[in-house]
Amino acid sequence: MDRNRASARLTVLLRHLGCRSAGTIIAHHTSGVGSLASFHPQQFQYTRENNVLSLEQRKFYEENGFLVIKNLVSDADIQRFRNEFERICRKEVKPLGLSVMRDVTITKSEYVPSEKVVSKVQDFQEDEELFRYCTLPEILKYVECFTGPNIMAMHTMLINKPPDSGKKTSRHPLHQDLHYFPFRPSNNIVCAWTAMEHIDRNNGCLVVLPGTHKGPLQPHDYPQWEGGVNIMFHGIQDYDKNNARVHLVMEKGDTVFFHPLLIHGSGRNKSQGFRKAISCHFADANCHYIDVEGTSQENIEKEVVDIVRKKYGFKDVTLKDVWTFRGRVVKGERINL
Repeated sequence: MDRNRASARLTVLLRHLGCRSAGTIIAHHTSGVGSLASFHPQQFQYTRENNVLSLEQRKFYEENGFLVIKNLVSDADIQRFRNEFERICRKEVKPLGLSVMRDVTITKSEYVPSEKVVSKVQDFQEDEELFRYCTLPEILKYVECFTGPNIMAMHTMLINKPPDSGKKTSRHPLHQDLHYFPFRPSNNIVCAWTAMEHIDRNNGCLVVLPGTHKGPLQPHDYPQWEGGVNIMFHGIQDYDKNNARVHLVMEKGDTVFFHPLLIHGSGRNKSQGFRKAISCHFADANCHYIDVEGTSQENIEKEVVDIVRKKYGFKDVTLKDVWTFRGRVVKGERINL
């Protein structure tokens, strides 16, 4: 995509969202999109007709690969998720299979049980309180627009982006989530990502490259960052620098749904506070596992399998085994996954 085309796409995108400044989107509904007379239902590839999304919202997701829904998750639920996260950080609860991660700049000698040293918890499918997020009716109502009625919760995270130490390690490199997933088709997978407080460029909001969900899965690896890189923070090594970048400014409870091929990342947290968000990747239960041997995903397969083998002492575990353990049916029936 040349620079003129990228500029034209960003102009259309900002007009759809009613933003005043290029490069920043203030999250709100996408009602107010211009004429849709030229867009026909048979052209929809990424969304399903179930009377939840408006035609404007469907068209926006089809074109851009993401959709923000304002004020979707209640303050009360977000406070409950915060409370449970703090309990996990204090080691008051230890859910089976949970991974607790810290920023690469925090040494083991500095580690004391508190939320100030935990940058992320993931795989909380056995934590009843946090997993409630994946079963909220208001979340699943929208998820079904992308996956259909049989829904699996496949990957769960609560991100606690720390204030940057000065080494820029709080950044997350531009990446595509499909790099981590050995199941397909990609169009039947969606991420729900909910802001747990006000999020903007100062504390490291999401940045997305609109329309990149229409492209292929790119090779990923660790970026060569001078200050270090957090574990499994793989990034795209070669991407079109002319693609428009859009920063998503979100309020507490706002939720963005996005395609697993959408290129996205987040900047460093320049504030003095921790930036929290909770998310889940959902998939159609009819999705199927693939063999990633001989593909660009071999590197993440080896890393994930090695970690699981060391952590649990398993010898013959496969990447499919890991994802089968993580997956939970949250609506309908479990089929392939």
